Amino acid sequence: MPAPFDAVLLVSFGGPLGPADIRPFLANVLRGRRIPPQRIEAVAHHYELFGGVSPITEYTDAQAAGLRAELARRGLDLPVYIGARNWTPLLPDVLARMARDGVTRAIGVVAAAHRSYSSCTQYKQNVLQAREAVWAGGQRPVEVTYVGDWHLHDGFLTAVADHVLVARNTLPAETRTAARLVFTAHSIPMSMSGAESYRLQLRSSAAEVARRLGVSDWDLVFQSRSGRPEDPWLDPDVNDYLRAAHATGTLKAVVLSPIGFVCDHIEVLYDLDHEARATCDELGLPMARASAVNAHPAFIGTMADMVGRTWETYRRGRPITLVHPDHPNATELPPPVVPGA
Repeated sequence: MPAPFDAVLLVSFGGPLGPADIRPFLANVLRGRRIPPQRIEAVAHHYELFGGVSPITEYTDAQAAGLRAELARRGLDLPVYIGARNWTPLLPDVLARMARDGVTRAIGVVAAAHRSYSSCTQYKQNVLQAREAVWAGGQRPVEVTYVGDWHLHDGFLTAVADHVLVARNTLPAETRTAARLVFTAHSIPMSMSGAESYRLQLRSSAAEVARRLGVSDWDLVFQSRSGRPEDPWLDPDVNDYLRAAHATGTLKAVVLSPIGFVCDHIEVLYDLDHEARATCDELGLPMARASAVNAHPAFIGTMADMVGRTWETYRRGRPITLVHPDHPNATELPPPVVPGA
């Protein structure tokens, strides 16, 4: 029986590789949105503070290399391609290269543990658009089917918990036990499709990490809000939360864990290491920041498990191909039905 898939596509956000990339990169991120120029310049400054290089590229490369090696160790010798939404390697270029390489069916892994339009659905739409571009260029586009949810997968939770422990141990011994564990995630508009499901998935992941660590004093907050001030977004904002909790006298120290991100990148570095750190310094509040899961071996194992489960789901035969109603040339396999991870 032929193999059900011949590659893996890791779908990522992407990030600039130097100062000259910042504004073209932001133009890709913000395409189709009417954002005041002064706001774009403010965000560009965030990147400039870190030399214009986002660490997301390095971490995504490490994740792909680790996944490729782990799959090979398990007997699945599949190439792993990285396709980014906003910067090189851009999805249309990568899908075209995969087609030239002879790839016909790929397992897709979107680099986000918690589903929302902006963290997952938008990326799948971008893949469809890239496939249409490949078709228009005269090549047969790669069919992509995606792994199931993994926000409660043991490896993902283990990686988050391990990084929390490392961060907590950097605090002075006298404040370590009193530190509150505060998880952070990217805020989204409350009107966005799936916003409440996104929040519930985040709380489920956070609650399980806290349980594993034996922590009862924890909370979930949000960061990286954008858009009009009058539009409701998921809250509380991390800085507002820190000030309000400190004012009650109940917050003595804090460990911030960016559970909503799978890579440390500029939003994590600026919002937490720069802004939240400044807030804590202003309040005299001891703070430690846990790393995102990055290339933690347990997280690499999570991705390998999800790819392996998808492979097994379709090993005995391919499902009927669905046709997108608005894009008849852009076909997509349905997601596998996989029991809870």
